[in-house]
Amino acid sequence: MKRFTPVVAGLALVAAVGIARAEVAPDEVKFEDGAVKQSLTGQPGDPAKGREWVAGRKLGNCLACHQISDLKDLPFHGEIGPPLDGVADRYSEEELRAIIVNPKKVFGDETIMPAFYRTSGLNRVMKKFQGKPILTAQQVEDVIAYLRTLKE
Repeated sequence: MKRFTPVVAGLALVAAVGIARAEVAPDEVKFEDGAVKQSLTGQPGDPAKGREWVAGRKLGNCLACHQISDLKDLPFHGEIGPPLDGVADRYSEEELRAIIVNPKKVFGDETIMPAFYRTSGLNRVMKKFQGKPILTAQQVEDVIAYLRTLKE
């Protein structure tokens, strides 16, 4: 009778679930033609969590600048950025990823939208936030999943 060793069990587990792809670091994100084609995590985003990050005043704070009908129950929608209703019809998943990661690469240096997944080349960053992106890679993917639900 063959023994089932921990090494064999570990190999079987890797084979069964696949090897998880490594997270893309903020300064290693590749832009191509105004898009970021590679997922930052290799995992699908969760639209329900993405809705939380978009609505959250202490994290994404998207409502400070944008209006979103889906979040009409929340107060104080901004008018600086365009409404996000129908954003899934205007941009692909890859374009949304680029906009969230670093909007200056998409809209130019004039945009006031912050880079949510960038750690270098930023101005006036508080010391406690230096070297940290606003959102994690998975939170970016979650936000994209939520934004992809906003169709006309």
